[in-house]
Amino acid sequence: MSTATRTKTRWGTAIIAASAAFLAACSSDEAAAPAAPVTTSAAPAPSVSAAPSATGGTPDLGAPETVATGLEAPWGLAFLPDGSALVAERDSGEVLQVKDGRKKKVFEVPGVSAAGEGGLLGLAVAADYARTEWVYAYYTAEDDNRIVRFKLGGGRPEVIFDGIGKAGIHNGGRIAFGPDKMLYVGTGDAGDGTASQDADDTNGKILRLTPDGKPAPGNPEAGSPVYSLGHRNVQGLAWAEDGTMYGIEFGQNRFDEVNKIEPGRNYGWPEVEGKGKGKNSKYVEPIVTWTTDEASPSGAAIAGDTLYVAALRGQRLWTVPLDGGEPKAELSERYGRLRTVAVAPDGALWLTTSNTDGRGDVQDGDDKILRFPARR
Repeated sequence: MSTATRTKTRWGTAIIAASAAFLAACSSDEAAAPAAPVTTSAAPAPSVSAAPSATGGTPDLGAPETVATGLEAPWGLAFLPDGSALVAERDSGEVLQVKDGRKKKVFEVPGVSAAGEGGLLGLAVAADYARTEWVYAYYTAEDDNRIVRFKLGGGRPEVIFDGIGKAGIHNGGRIAFGPDKMLYVGTGDAGDGTASQDADDTNGKILRLTPDGKPAPGNPEAGSPVYSLGHRNVQGLAWAEDGTMYGIEFGQNRFDEVNKIEPGRNYGWPEVEGKGKGKNSKYVEPIVTWTTDEASPSGAAIAGDTLYVAALRGQRLWTVPLDGGEPKAELSERYGRLRTVAVAPDGALWLTTSNTDGRGDVQDGDDKILRFPARR
């Protein structure tokens, strides 16, 4: 196996190039899914008037609405204060706004290098958006993965954090503002598991930054952006009402993980995959695991006391009761690969498909965004 050329940056290591042989020899988190039945009927038209939804209610997974169709490899999803959604297209670098059943391009991030699993990935809207109008994006550039912020009205994006190693696989990419109004970032190991255990490398970590991209005050090590380490490829971040943080990540060939994220803790990769880390181990035990065929999870969201996890290879939506109940698979093979799940301001659950990303069976109308109104 040939190796990638790596260049040290201030916080970590950027992968400059990796050969095709390296990618072919390494396992991909998003291996081709089992063939799904292709729909022959016409895709439902996007809903213009959404069904009422009760904030704080339970999403009704039996009442899907299609709010957008014809998307190309959608990845990031975030909501503006007016309830409209921003969605990132991985390969085009475009940010689209979905509102009232219609979509329009509102921004294009320059310099996106879309190859393999890289491209325009996570989106987040500033906690103080009403005042600052900042939108944040994580994307793969020519030499690294980086985070920028921009305003939808135009202007060149401001790079607030860079030097996260890139590769054809394991780029991480999920970003979200936590209850403390700090920016949390899920990164991947970029194909080099040793980076996950290196506290001076930003790969294979969850980072915690200020809105300006600086290491957040109160991090486990002062002056470091690292919040937790020992991760393989984090693509899901979510918080419960009590402030408990959850991280979702891809396993290699055996087990995907749902972890309770605590500052400064080590989640074991590449030394351990899945459960069995031991009560006395320095590694944190996951609260849920699935085989990679059942999940290969990406996005995550919490509504009430339930964690929702979108599965790519597993082609289903996992519901995980946070009170300790058994996880349940929903929507199995109905919509193909599922990338991102998010809770809208009105309590509805939004879900994106990922069938046009080169690894799925394209169905009529793909890719889509589905909406499930919340009921009390």
